[in-house]
Order: sequence, then C-alpha cells, then structure tokens
Amino acid sequence: MKKIIKIGIPIVSIFLLIACGNSENKKQENPQDSEASASIPKDNAIRIDDDVLNAIYSQYVHLTVALTQDNLAEAKLAANAIEAGASEINNSNLAAFAAAIVSAPDIDKQRAAYSKLSNEMVGLLKKAGMAEAELYVEYCPMAFDNKGAVWVSSTKEVRNPYFGEKMLNCGEVKEIIK
Repeated sequence: MKKIIKIGIPIVSIFLLIACGNSENKKQENPQDSEASASIPKDNAIRIDDDVLNAIYSQYVHLTVALTQDNLAEAKLAANAIEAGASEINNSNLAAFAAAIVSAPDIDKQRAAYSKLSNEMVGLLKKAGMAEAELYVEYCPMAFDNKGAVWVSSTKEVRNPYFGEKMLNCGEVKEIIK
C-alpha cells in the first residue's frame, strides 16, 4: 500500500500539473484569438471585383493585424502569401513590396515596406472596385517622422499598424473605397 501511495501521488501530481497547464495555455491563447478575430473582418463580408485581389486582401488583413500586434513572424507569413498571390497581378509592385516585408530584419523595416505595399493596394483596390461592402483608407499623420502613411481597413475603427500597441488608435479615415 505504501508503494502505491509513494508512486501514485507523484504520478497523479504530474497529471494534474499537465492538465492545469493545458487549460491555462488555452485560456491565454483564446483571448488573443478573440482579439485578433475581432479586428479581422469575416472574409465573406468583403468582396472585391477582382478574385486575385480579393484573395490577396485577406492576407493583407492578416499582415495589418500582425503589425498592429507588433508580431514580426506573423507579418512575414502574411507577406509571403501576398507575394505568392501578387505574382498574378500585372503591372504591380505588390510582390516586390511583400518580398521586402518577408526579408526585413525588424518590424520597423517591415512597416516601411508595408507603407509602400499599402499605397499600391489602395491604387489596385480603387481600380478594381468593390462587389460588396466598402473599405476605408486610414491615415496616420505621425508615421515615419510625421510624413504620414495610409493603410486599408474594412472598419472605421482605427487600429494603427505603424505604431502597434504604442499608439493603437492614432489615425483617421481619409477615404472610402466603394
């Protein structure tokens, strides 16, 4: 009986620690997932008149959220997908700007390339037009030493990818793409 207790208690303790650790990890992951999903619009809510651009836009949203959350690795993943899809668009530098984000060594350089990518996206989206819903061109006047920069969002709520958590709500809606 003493052997069972000596062996059983540590084993039960290990299982409890593992079980508690798993539930804590899930609790920590879920708030981030819900925050990210709250800021990412549903793909079927936005439809662009160009199918390729429509697919790229969903990755652009992923990239924007990653930069908003100061997440270098996620930004690289999203930019890699944009680069692959953008190769199908003629007369565009979108793939080159996405490649610059993928190869950027830090988030500041990613954000600089993202600014160029966003300018290109605005032009492409205006040219293609919207099938359903509308998009907002948002502007941060303080980005890049007060030179300013734009990005595209599906909501009027400002979530600034240029400053991330430091100045999350800095910016304004400058234009609506319909």
